[in-house]
Amino acid sequence: MDRRAEKAQMACDRLAAFYGIPDWRPHFEPVDELILTILSANTNDRNSLAAFRTLKARFGDDWDAVRTAPLDEIKTAIRVAGMYNQKAPRIVQSLEKLHSEIGSYTLAHLAEMSVDEALVYLQGFPGVGHKTASIVLLFCFRKPTFPVDTHVQRQSQRLGISRAKAAPLEVKRDWETLLPDADYYTLHLNLIQHGREVCDARAPRCDACVLRSICDFAKEKK
Repeated sequence: MDRRAEKAQMACDRLAAFYGIPDWRPHFEPVDELILTILSANTNDRNSLAAFRTLKARFGDDWDAVRTAPLDEIKTAIRVAGMYNQKAPRIVQSLEKLHSEIGSYTLAHLAEMSVDEALVYLQGFPGVGHKTASIVLLFCFRKPTFPVDTHVQRQSQRLGISRAKAAPLEVKRDWETLLPDADYYTLHLNLIQHGREVCDARAPRCDACVLRSICDFAKEKK
């Protein structure tokens, strides 16, 4: 095992020991997860979830009602997520795509696709990038793909798993190369929690970090 692979496994194991190993279970139906991740662009989880719940409260589980609703109604429902002038049309266009191609509002067909095929398919929806597509596949189908948000990217660079200027796709490839598929879900969630609670962007609490002995950033800071 090379040095980076050893470090990657140690980071995964230490975070799992500290935060636990979450049981994999879909929190949302795949289409719900898709809409939620569209809402999550350029906002925090609290606001995107609030917008999603308001949208659900207004239209229930009837995605056809959302697809055919006046845009202003959708914008009002999702306003708290910000960028509602862009997000509302993206939601409608995504539902239109499913309605025209599948005839219903489901992504169940992704289960039969390879990861690469499913990633390409999902990125065909408006406003859906690689991270959003990876989230849907990992969280709803547990397909082996590693989403990279700002928390994951920051810690990957600080640890020395990825280059200091590595883009999200490079960070994704690094983890997927260094760790077995079975670790992706646990590590993704634990890195997010660790980024929120310890490895803050501006004021990292290195003294309280279980990864400090293997972290390049912590060593340089010391």
